[in-house]
Amino acid sequence: MKPFKCRSSAIGKITTLPRSKKDREAGLLSKTAQTYVQDWLRGQPELYNRKKEFSSKYTYKGNQVEDDSIDFVAEMLDYPFLFKNEEYFENDWIKGTPDVIVSDHVIDVKNSWNQQTFPLFDTNVSNSDYYWQGQGYMWLTTKSRYKLIYTLMDAPLEQIEKAARMYCYQNYLDLDLYFDQVYEEHFEQMTYSDVDPKLKIKVFEFERNDSDIELIKKRVEAARVYIDELLKTLNV
Repeated sequence: MKPFKCRSSAIGKITTLPRSKKDREAGLLSKTAQTYVQDWLRGQPELYNRKKEFSSKYTYKGNQVEDDSIDFVAEMLDYPFLFKNEEYFENDWIKGTPDVIVSDHVIDVKNSWNQQTFPLFDTNVSNSDYYWQGQGYMWLTTKSRYKLIYTLMDAPLEQIEKAARMYCYQNYLDLDLYFDQVYEEHFEQMTYSDVDPKLKIKVFEFERNDSDIELIKKRVEAARVYIDELLKTLNV
């Protein structure tokens, strides 16, 4: 089995510290980190040879509007242009593919599901996983700054149609009679062309923190020790 390398998006899971002072001083993993590592191990081909399947309406929207959101960021923040990064990075501890890489910083774009989940008034990032993801990306790309940018983009038309159909089914509405009306209502709720563009973008910035990067190394190494312990219990 290949040595464990943490995905940048999951670094926040393994850097959580144990509640017990004794466990912290011993460098042990927290329960959250243990759960993540167990889940990772189940997904390895040496055990089940099956990939973990995951999809949701939130990830679907994010994937579908990614290119448009990057163009929107470039326009709003006066970048001459931005290109989606396709290069995969890894070192001895972590791996990942940042969204956008420019001269001195990395950009990661998060697409909010709707106006209620868009962090319009937040002054700090509510999900610490994104901070750790940024540290990972800066480490992998040797950049010194990271921009986490939320956008509020229109939902894809096929997703709006699916939501309208689901609403009709769940409320026992005849599609022939009510679909057009329901679709129009969902279209108005799930698109934002009438909203001021400034209300559809939110930027958080972080600096590279080498102390936190050293912590990531230690947590990955602790995860590897824990993986060895788990494998010994399986007797396979």
